[in-house]
Amino acid sequence: MSDSMVVLLNGEALFEYDRTKQLAAKQQEYLDRMDQKMDGGIQLGNETIVNPDQQQRAQFVAFTLLTAIEDDNEAVIAAMNSYLATRYPDLKQVKADIDQASRKVMFDLIFDQEHKNQVKVSFNA
Repeated sequence: MSDSMVVLLNGEALFEYDRTKQLAAKQQEYLDRMDQKMDGGIQLGNETIVNPDQQQRAQFVAFTLLTAIEDDNEAVIAAMNSYLATRYPDLKQVKADIDQASRKVMFDLIFDQEHKNQVKVSFNA
């Protein structure tokens, strides 16, 4: 298990979840209710999944997280980050790219590679 999970959007680290901090009881209850609600089915793109597996749940929550980031909805961002980090302890990165022209969202859930802080270097020609 990794101690952190990082959410990257278009190559920029937006959020880092620290797994060493314990969730409050109310937050844990909220995540449990999320699971119960997803037990009734989820919508992934144009497809309704009646009995979602763990991968489908992770995709649904990651997409909800990206929508919340776009809407600047801090409460939903916090909840989705918490869900992904606690329910998927081996998840290290959520890497998302949004094509500004088409508004198409693509994301990967990375389980096998820690995020390394990167330094942007500019070269003058």
